[in-house]
Amino acid sequence: MTSVEPIIIGQGAQPVPLLPRMANRHGLIAGATGTGKTVTLQGLAEEFSLIGVPVFLADVKGDLSGISQPGKDHPKIQERVEKMGLKDFAFRGFPVTFWDVFANQGHPVRTTISEMGPLLLSRLLNLNETQQGVLSLVFRVADDNGWLLLDLKDLRSMLQFVAENARDFRTLYGNISAASVGAIQRRLLTLEDQGGDKLFGEPALDLADLMQTDEQGLGLINILAASELMNSPLLYGTFLLWLMSELFENLPEVGDQDKPKLVLFFDEAHLLFDDAPGILLDKIEQVVRLIRSKGVGVYFVTQNPLDIPDTVLGQLGNRIQHALRAYTPRDQKAVRAAAQTFRANPKLDTEQVITELGVGEALVSSLDAKGSPRVVQRTLIRPPRSQIGPITKRLRSELMAGSLLADIYDKAIDRQSAYETLRARADQLAKAQQAQEVEKTREKELAKAGRSRGGRQRQTVMESFFKSAARAVGSQVGRQIIRGVLGSLLGGRR
Repeated sequence: MTSVEPIIIGQGAQPVPLLPRMANRHGLIAGATGTGKTVTLQGLAEEFSLIGVPVFLADVKGDLSGISQPGKDHPKIQERVEKMGLKDFAFRGFPVTFWDVFANQGHPVRTTISEMGPLLLSRLLNLNETQQGVLSLVFRVADDNGWLLLDLKDLRSMLQFVAENARDFRTLYGNISAASVGAIQRRLLTLEDQGGDKLFGEPALDLADLMQTDEQGLGLINILAASELMNSPLLYGTFLLWLMSELFENLPEVGDQDKPKLVLFFDEAHLLFDDAPGILLDKIEQVVRLIRSKGVGVYFVTQNPLDIPDTVLGQLGNRIQHALRAYTPRDQKAVRAAAQTFRANPKLDTEQVITELGVGEALVSSLDAKGSPRVVQRTLIRPPRSQIGPITKRLRSELMAGSLLADIYDKAIDRQSAYETLRARADQLAKAQQAQEVEKTREKELAKAGRSRGGRQRQTVMESFFKSAARAVGSQVGRQIIRGVLGSLLGGRR
């Protein structure tokens, strides 16, 4: 296995390294607003790119687009470079691809209703247990009949179809609450009003497009424009969970390599866990634990370590803790909790130092070659090589237009799916019912004339459908209702 040089996070009593071989053991960047978390994130993303590791990061504040351009000399940067003795430091830009769910500041990033699955979609819509059961039933009906669920109009049409035929579906699938269907439809309208409908459709994101290197071997830095997305925090959190679960489902097992295949930085990480039901939190914890075997490192960025559930926090081996304030009892609890997560350094009062750190300073503990936490060090963080702060809208547009992915993602595709299929069936049903009415009228006339052709009962269109559906339940493998959303952990199969 080829050895990769350590990434230097910053300077303490000696250089503070992050071993690429241990970078898939995940990490935490925490600290109060204005203490330097974003700059730390930017510097780490650069260093991963330099060793050929692709990066995906959420740009919540809109500050990270500058990573595409070389930085500019500044007295404070020069002072830090000299103080840290960074002989290899030079300003440069990095290869980036911009993404945006709303397609305003980057290429559209889409998934399908089917790939999101009922579990995460229920969370996105904030459904209760009964409503989630109805939504899962709708997915099952679509699966059993091979009807694609790609966008919101597909799901709406399926909900309407199931509600209109609830009595007939009861035998195969159980009771269907009309009130629950109505509630789901209303939540879908709210989601659409918030722009969430733009997340669903095709072409869906190909994960391989996030894991590219450029012609110089630099890892591509994928920047998700999240400043607008943050207006719908539940949509933001659910999207990040979907991305992580899709990577887990699709990537092969590789174990510990010399460096990760991909590194994810999730800013405002608490939104992944807020209001998540217990069953989903359990699965998130399992995915975080197991995704490292797929060569993926996940770094959570948040103000307070208490924002992360203990079961997840315990798996974050590489820790960078910027300053925390201790004004309230909760603040004091957070300081104590943060201090206790580090391997003690007899030369530092960790709890005291957390409140004294300056901007661009942090307490850092990374994993050694055996996977054990190093002693915590007070660290001066290495400055970024690229521009600190955003680029102009014009430059962003130019970079987007020159991207090789523009021709792939910028134009939406609307192929035949559940909506079109059900509309065609409705037309056929209307014509069939009209033909049956004509036939009944004709038979009545024949009966009056004494020329009835006998009593053979004809099968209605809906009766034919339900017999077909019953056969599908027993014989069709199809796509299962629990799919790319933590599917293998919940017992589904792709």
